[in-house]
Amino acid sequence: MRKQKAISFDEARRRRGLQVLAVLSALIAAVFVISMNTGYIHLTPPQLLHTLLGRGTDKQELILFDFRLPRIVISILIGAGLAVSGAVMQGVFRNDLADPGILGINAGAGLMVMLLVSFYPATTAAPVFMLPLVAFVGAACTAAMIYALAYKRHEGISPIRLLLTGVAVAAGMSAAMIVLTLRLDPDKYQFVATWLAGSIWGTSWKFVLSLLPWILILLPYVIYKARVMNVLNLGDQTATGLGAAVTKEQFRLLGAAVGLAAASVAVSGGIGFVGLVGPHLARRLVGPKHQLMLPASALLGSLLVLTADTIGRWILQPSEIPAGIVVAVIGAPYFLYLLARTRS
Repeated sequence: MRKQKAISFDEARRRRGLQVLAVLSALIAAVFVISMNTGYIHLTPPQLLHTLLGRGTDKQELILFDFRLPRIVISILIGAGLAVSGAVMQGVFRNDLADPGILGINAGAGLMVMLLVSFYPATTAAPVFMLPLVAFVGAACTAAMIYALAYKRHEGISPIRLLLTGVAVAAGMSAAMIVLTLRLDPDKYQFVATWLAGSIWGTSWKFVLSLLPWILILLPYVIYKARVMNVLNLGDQTATGLGAAVTKEQFRLLGAAVGLAAASVAVSGGIGFVGLVGPHLARRLVGPKHQLMLPASALLGSLLVLTADTIGRWILQPSEIPAGIVVAVIGAPYFLYLLARTRS
């Protein structure tokens, strides 16, 4: 009888989780349509439909296909990448405050991107497809540095020590970025200022193509490892007793998380808190099991970034507010709430 109740409870939770995923997908589709019609130049719904069917004017096709659609697709991809990256870090480190932005991973990736742009002959000549790879190198080195500084031989990694180390490393990386700006010409300085504010600056299809392989490879890999993450959450000793290669699995998952964060940061700039807010909301909606929590995190991250970018383009037309600022308005209070709850 108890077994049947447990099975029925798990089945009910799974059905509820699938319903949540369906609702989130529908919300993304709705915001997608709204975002296509958001901007300084307004397109009416009939004009939007005609343009999508190939019957719009050259100007309408330029606005929709060359400017708005790439930006919308990139917003969805980077939201999913950052949110899943945060979910993996929270699971591996068993730290509710872990996030690629807070831990300094985004700053390390951004510093390498800035070095590439700063020392390349011209900003426009910087190879787009090289940006995610360069960002990954910076993010991986930063993650290794944070892990080494936070690790104690007889204690392992304390969540608070990890958090404080990440904040300190992120501050150092940010200071290095500011020093670099002193040698930039006006055009490159504008790029750096845009990046630091968290504006989605990669707004063409070539940036989509540079980011897409990282998302298509690493995101399914992480979801495939959902059962392993469930086992790791039981603790190192229990996971080892159940036959999991704890250290290897942790490094593989962290490598995937760093890759997702780095590739996203390479085309989005310094957007923080997505990897913090997305997984927490996903846990509240679908529960802690990663088979549902990871897809829910991806959808929530996409919805958050896409909504933030749409609001930023709409609220002060013809000017724009970077998506990173809009996300920070939402994420910073939530981070303070989690920090207060953790300390208590």
